[in-house]
Amino acid sequence: MTTPIPTRFSEGQTENIDRLVAAGVGTSRSDVVRQAVDHFVDSVRRAREGEAIAESYRQMPQAPDEDAAALANAIAMTEAEPW
Repeated sequence: MTTPIPTRFSEGQTENIDRLVAAGVGTSRSDVVRQAVDHFVDSVRRAREGEAIAESYRQMPQAPDEDAAALANAIAMTEAEPW
């Protein structure tokens, strides 16, 4: 089920939406707006999660031995890549 939400866009915003439709990013103005909302929600969620992770490290920083283990794991994962 979808719910109509009346809203207004400036001329510039409407032109940008129309450009995205013309470029095939969305099939309609509504589709582009729905995608934009989904992208924004994901962006906010990721930013909040990132801030929560950063805050936890500020409250309890890694110990030097954990830094060494993290570096070793990063090197091992990089070496395992087929590039």
